[in-house]
Amino acid sequence: MILTVTPNTALDITYHVPSLRPHASHRVREVVERPGGKGLNVARVLAALGHRVTVTGLVGGSTGRSLREQLAGTEGLTDALFPVSGATRRTIAVVDAATGDTTQLNEPGPLVTPAEWSDFVASYERLLPSCSAVALCGSLPPGVPVGAYAHLVRAARGAGVPVLLDTSGEPLRRAIAARPDLIKPNAEELAELTGSHEPAEAIRDARRRGAHAVIASLGGDGMHAVTPEGHWRAAPPERVKGNPTGAGDSAVAGLLSGLVEGLDWPERLVRAVALSAATVLAPVAGEFDREAYEELRAKVVAGPVAPDPE
Repeated sequence: MILTVTPNTALDITYHVPSLRPHASHRVREVVERPGGKGLNVARVLAALGHRVTVTGLVGGSTGRSLREQLAGTEGLTDALFPVSGATRRTIAVVDAATGDTTQLNEPGPLVTPAEWSDFVASYERLLPSCSAVALCGSLPPGVPVGAYAHLVRAARGAGVPVLLDTSGEPLRRAIAARPDLIKPNAEELAELTGSHEPAEAIRDARRRGAHAVIASLGGDGMHAVTPEGHWRAAPPERVKGNPTGAGDSAVAGLLSGLVEGLDWPERLVRAVALSAATVLAPVAGEFDREAYEELRAKVVAGPVAPDPE
């Protein structure tokens, strides 16, 4: 069983409008609502790939109840979400049909008490013995200690469970010192972590800070993996245009599923890049276009690259 952890779950709401114009009233053509937060997006993709997944994280209020009700019908997914008194946040994506661009509005999340967080950590640690891998995903809601992910990484490693970390900012800076098995930052997150805007240099710096392997997501240029086993790059055959919401989460699902299936690094990267691109092409945020995914898997190019000089 794979465990995904989403401290700051969300109810994702996507509005489709003919054209998005500042300071104007808009007629919405379509509204789509679904459970969200990075770890829940990862879990749905893993379940669609045939893996058994348990989701945990914090939920509360009427938004949280709606989120759990909608999760209930997902085949292969077990709900182990932890209730808190505050209300789960909403995220709003506004898709401009004229340009294909998406504008995202993200609420901060509920205020979590120290007792709630302590009880959640105990619940998380009880789940670890039955896990084949853990993904720690997304932002931390207000009230959760900034070093929370560092503790969760250490707990997973103490239980002998491989752990993938996908967060940013100070939570990433604190947690990387706990030596996660894998981190998947994008170029902006890498630059924020290391101070370097040159990806190869930033990846090396991230590994020196404690990450066992670093998989940098470079948008339309694919992914660059630096691991103890070697260095690889993978890229889609061409840039795709659409809604990028959830594309990084699909890449995490590709990497994590490849890990538990024992795939080699080039195969993991091909899966991750193909899933990410197929998610951009999907009409609904957080889903992937399965037909596009199968086509892209055959076209994504992955191969070794020479290590950059230190």
